[in-house]
Amino acid sequence: MYPPDDCLMISGLQHFRFCRRQWALIHIEQQWAENVRTVEGNFLHERAHNEQLRESRGDLLIVRGLRVQSLTLGLTGQCDVVEFRRDDAHGVPLAGKHGLWLPYPVEYKRGAPKQDSCDELQLCAQAMCLEEMLCCSIPEGALFYGEPRRRTVVLFTPELRETVRRDSDEMHQLYHRGHTPKAKPSKSCNACSLKELCLPQLVRRESVQTYLRRAMEESP
Repeated sequence: MYPPDDCLMISGLQHFRFCRRQWALIHIEQQWAENVRTVEGNFLHERAHNEQLRESRGDLLIVRGLRVQSLTLGLTGQCDVVEFRRDDAHGVPLAGKHGLWLPYPVEYKRGAPKQDSCDELQLCAQAMCLEEMLCCSIPEGALFYGEPRRRTVVLFTPELRETVRRDSDEMHQLYHRGHTPKAKPSKSCNACSLKELCLPQLVRRESVQTYLRRAMEESP
C-alpha cells in the first residue's frame, strides 16, 4: 500500500508505455512542451472534464471529471467520463439513487486508435481504481477517438491488469530513484512534443567523456 502523497498520475501510464524517457521528463523533471497533438487533445478533454456536466437518463448516470485513486497501485487521476449503468446483479449502491449501479469508464482521445496498448492501460488503471474505491468488479470500458468519432470497447483482461501493475511498479521505482532513462531514438520521436527537450539525436553522438578522452589522447 502506498501513502496517498506517493501516488503517481494515471495519465503517466500512457507516457510510460510510449517512452520511459518521455514519462521521466514530464513526471520527474517536470518538463513539458506543446505541439499540435497535445493542443487538440486538450480541446477534446475540455468538455469531458467539466465536472458540472452530469446527466441522468433513466438507468444511466453520466459523471464527468471523477477523481479516482488506488493506494494498492499508487495511482491517482481523473476519469473523463464514468457511466453508471443500472445493474442490480453486479452493481454497487450510489447515494441518492435507487438500485445498484455498475461503473463503466470512458476515456476520450484525439486521432485514431493506436498500435500500442498505452490508451488501454490508462483506461484499465482507471477501472482498477474504481474497483478498489467502490468494491466492485468492472469487466470493460471504452475509448472514444476523435477521428473516427466512435467508441472502441476495451476488455480488462488479466493480462492487461498485470501490465498495469508491472508498469506502475516500475514507474514508482524510477520516481523513487529520480532516474531519467536514456533516449532510445525511433520514428515515434518525430511525434513527441518533448523532442527539442529530449534531444534524442545526441544519443548517436559520442559522450562528453569519450570526446574529452579522445581530445587528450590526440593532444601533443
